[in-house]
Amino acid sequence: MPAPIERIDDPADPRLADYRDLKEPRLRRERGIFIAESREVVRQLLGSGRFRTRSILVTPPGLDGLRDVLDGAGPAIQVFLVRPDLVRAVAGFNFHRGCLAVGERGAEPALSSLVDPPGRRLLLVLEGVSNPDNIGAVFRNAMAFGADAVLLSPACADPLYRKAIRVSIGGSLRVPFARVEDWPAGLGALRASGYTVIALTPRAPVDLAELGAPRSVPERVAVLLGAEGAGLSAGASAAAERAVRIAMAAGVDSLNIATACGIALHRLRGSRA
Repeated sequence: MPAPIERIDDPADPRLADYRDLKEPRLRRERGIFIAESREVVRQLLGSGRFRTRSILVTPPGLDGLRDVLDGAGPAIQVFLVRPDLVRAVAGFNFHRGCLAVGERGAEPALSSLVDPPGRRLLLVLEGVSNPDNIGAVFRNAMAFGADAVLLSPACADPLYRKAIRVSIGGSLRVPFARVEDWPAGLGALRASGYTVIALTPRAPVDLAELGAPRSVPERVAVLLGAEGAGLSAGASAAAERAVRIAMAAGVDSLNIATACGIALHRLRGSRA
């Protein structure tokens, strides 16, 4: 059954309350919702098994681009059809992508539910990554290379912040994530569950390329990455059993975290195939 479409012409319409002042993410976290932006990301939200879609706000071109998924979305999702200038007036920023949606956060998965499943597992663990662009890019890599989950220290940015979701191309809606509140002591749960924690740091003596040839890659791996500049804390580094670096040209000792993450995931995935 298709979702019902309601036309709205008044920016003060109370049905648009969830979309007001989108530059204030704290207000939406307090209300247990988040904003998905762009047609591709909204498609990911509609197909997500974890998050419920509350409503969708579209311009006429955006509606045309989503007709195929909205036809089967069902009557529980509200679809509001508006003019582009009305979206700018309500949301508080220039709007070019033709589509916004409100998702419901629900309860965050327990850390154990992401760590404990048996068998081969590949996790990303982030410490202090506070830039939403970097969080989004890491989740895009995690989705692309089949990481099983992303674990975050308390200081990491929100993966469900609008910009982080957009940069991830919906990856943060698909890849499970949870916070490790007891940081860094909580990393001990990884080793207790049979993970080899591998810290990615330019100071490591071992090149990432050596994993798999001749060094074997364990079946259960957690890759630990720190924020750009600060890197990993002493406590997080101490939780790792191995430390590896990505070899670079002379005089260069760092990469953007998204680039480093992508290289590491590609290498580990290929070594474990």
